[in-house]
Amino acid sequence: MPSLGGFRRSGAALVALGVIGGLSAGPAYADDPKGTARWSPMVVSASAECAVPSKDVEGVPWSLQRVLLNQLWLPDSTLPKEKQKPIDGDGILVAVIDTGVDNKNPQLADKVVDGGAFIKKDGQEDTGPATADQVGHGTKVAGIIAAGKSDKTGFIGLAPKAQILAIRQNDAQGSGDVPHLIDAINRAIQMKAKVINISQDVRGTGADGDFDHKPELEKVLKDAEKARIVVVASSGNDGLEGNTYPAAFPTVLAVGASDRNNERASFSQYGTFVDVVAPGVDMLSTARSYGQCVDNGTSFSAPYVAGVAALLKQKYPDWTPAQIRARIEQTAERSGRDRNDYTGWGVVDPVKAVQSNAEPEDEPKPEAAVQLDSARIVAQPLGLAETQQDRDSRTALYVLGGGLLTVAGLGGASVVMRDRRKARGEGS
Repeated sequence: MPSLGGFRRSGAALVALGVIGGLSAGPAYADDPKGTARWSPMVVSASAECAVPSKDVEGVPWSLQRVLLNQLWLPDSTLPKEKQKPIDGDGILVAVIDTGVDNKNPQLADKVVDGGAFIKKDGQEDTGPATADQVGHGTKVAGIIAAGKSDKTGFIGLAPKAQILAIRQNDAQGSGDVPHLIDAINRAIQMKAKVINISQDVRGTGADGDFDHKPELEKVLKDAEKARIVVVASSGNDGLEGNTYPAAFPTVLAVGASDRNNERASFSQYGTFVDVVAPGVDMLSTARSYGQCVDNGTSFSAPYVAGVAALLKQKYPDWTPAQIRARIEQTAERSGRDRNDYTGWGVVDPVKAVQSNAEPEDEPKPEAAVQLDSARIVAQPLGLAETQQDRDSRTALYVLGGGLLTVAGLGGASVVMRDRRKARGEGS
């Protein structure tokens, strides 16, 4: 995805066009070095509002309003009572390979593990801590996954008891590159992460999408698969068709962005590689230092799905990454029977994915086509004889008619007796 510098150029173009509140168009890649890792650009108006510190937002963001959180975190009912506990991400380490994660935000305090920095800047290796986030991008990503509960805001992470392994691999200048991304993934494997979130991408050249160190990147992702780590990556924000990496590798769950109408967001990269989509418009999350702010992009759709993956890893610790991916895909809300290139298998449904007790599958399947029952339709015989239903109806009619006659008779008799008394002078 484009560097912040490229995004600023796009933002300037948007300002000139008078659509500052809209979503940025995809910048050209011609000037970008081959093999540069790019993280999702942010909407100008949204990123400008992310003051440091920000304020608490009291309401519940729309991306969480569509989730019944009290059902999402219910214990696994298939376990014995003494072993049941909330499915809230407890014990799951999620690696966030990004711009760092600011652990000073109260909703992230005591849950961020420093995984180190893998970034080269001005020719020098940056060895600063991963808990230093000068951009705020990684802090927002981490919050969507694991922000803790706060009485001051309705925002909370989908896996609020999960831990975050912060690995700083990019910055505001887009200094991240593929070799350092490979090193960062290796660090996540070494530190035994259960889920890895990568909200950045590499766009290759040519029909095969080639870029420098592509085979090495694919290999380290296969190593993560062997280590039973679920890897989730954003599809990109160009709004165009075509593969982006690492999302397009088969062992990675590729996530695009959906809007409030469960449709593909206009900026979301699409193609045959997209597996699912998740909310990515007006996404509220943790800001640097304090509070929350809003942002847009597939960068914030991916951690939404990574949070669901963390819950599934807690519930099914023995499942393979392929089975976790298939459960998320199979339970997504679809617009048709099969996947499509715009929304993949559909919009992720966290509650359905986590609370389903279906048997694990390695691949998602199209919904079964609606078929008429193959059994012959046998016509009932037509007879002239009186049926039991006919007899019951006739009996009911007789009873009703008899009752009405009785009432009428009693009423008439009383009138006759009254008239006779009046004729005799007996009074009424």
